[in-house]
Amino acid sequence: MSIQALRERLNDLNKQAKNQLAEKGDVTWSKDDQVKFDALMDEAERLQSQIEATQKVLDREAQDSFRDVKRADPSNPANAAREGLEIFLRKSAREMSAEDAVKVRNTMSTTTGSEGGYTVQTLVASEFIDLLKAYGFMRAVADHISTSNGADLSYPATDGTAEVGELVVQNAAAALADIVFGTRALNVFKFGSKIITVPIELLQDTNIDIVSLIQRRMRDRIGRAQNAFFTTGTGTAQPMGLVTAASVGKTGTTGQTTTVIYDDLVDLIDSLDAAYLDNPPSTPEMPGIRPGWMFSQAMRKVVRKLKDTAGRPLWTPSYDAGLGGAKSNTPDELLGYPVYINNDMAAPAANAKSMAFGNLHKYMIRDAMDITMFRFDDSAFMSKGQVGFLAWARAGGNLMDVNSVKLYQHSAT
Repeated sequence: MSIQALRERLNDLNKQAKNQLAEKGDVTWSKDDQVKFDALMDEAERLQSQIEATQKVLDREAQDSFRDVKRADPSNPANAAREGLEIFLRKSAREMSAEDAVKVRNTMSTTTGSEGGYTVQTLVASEFIDLLKAYGFMRAVADHISTSNGADLSYPATDGTAEVGELVVQNAAAALADIVFGTRALNVFKFGSKIITVPIELLQDTNIDIVSLIQRRMRDRIGRAQNAFFTTGTGTAQPMGLVTAASVGKTGTTGQTTTVIYDDLVDLIDSLDAAYLDNPPSTPEMPGIRPGWMFSQAMRKVVRKLKDTAGRPLWTPSYDAGLGGAKSNTPDELLGYPVYINNDMAAPAANAKSMAFGNLHKYMIRDAMDITMFRFDDSAFMSKGQVGFLAWARAGGNLMDVNSVKLYQHSAT
């Protein structure tokens, strides 16, 4: 069965499950109702795993053989910045004409040229950062800023949930209540793509969109590395991760080393101040504006079958989940809140902090625009008919309001 057929089957299962939820309404579920819904979720989980495994194989084949390479569009002339980058990728310094060299210098500074590297122009850096924004689990929900350099930055933060106004009698003076501001470190750290090797034949083929090819490879590698640190980074010589910055809102009772129950989810939601729960509805442009859940696929297997006290499932599948392979604009929901899957979150285990809930967009990611790229033409690569490329990108992250997200932690025993 093709991967598209698997996705269509998964979407159909989700529709059946959602229709069952709508048809039953507030009626207490019978045992047969629960068995039917669980069977749909079991099959959906199996298909989801099969889709992800198939996609990994396809991605690996594409990466090894460059099967996913895009063809250049001759009707869409590249802008000057992109043209300069393409020349840098396709030609070594000795192969460049004087005109080529000028275009490269206009696109990329030569501050590290003697070492074979160039700091890319802001326009090119922005294109790369936009690719990162569309990639990765944390970036899908986090707020974001870009700075022109990587200088240390303390970002102002404030929590107004405890602030209260007053009733004032006639002719009485208003009391003072200054806003209290704190700061959160939002420093950046260096991430590398590792060296990407590209066959000379691809570089020589002018019909290949070599800029998109290299940027996509760099995005995938740097994006995966960054997501891990944005999730669980310690904050010492690395970004402060969401899980590290947030506090535990609910700990499972003894025996719940790999499980979670309905009461735990309710308690976790209510561990947040009510002000954090009263946010406007989600939109495709701002998917993380609503409070939401974040956990791994392993945890999803646990929570998909949870029921409330009337036997009704807590999980509401999205109609378009998995269809076309794209990220859904209407994510699955748990107790009415959207779910975001992040496989860098811990799997269920003793003491593990496996679930986050709250205002995930309060996590802020900062990108420094001084991205550096290197090209390697030495014999170690040329002997294999390849050219090597390496990118350094700097980014950091921190939870701006530590009270806006709470964690579920499994019992130790």
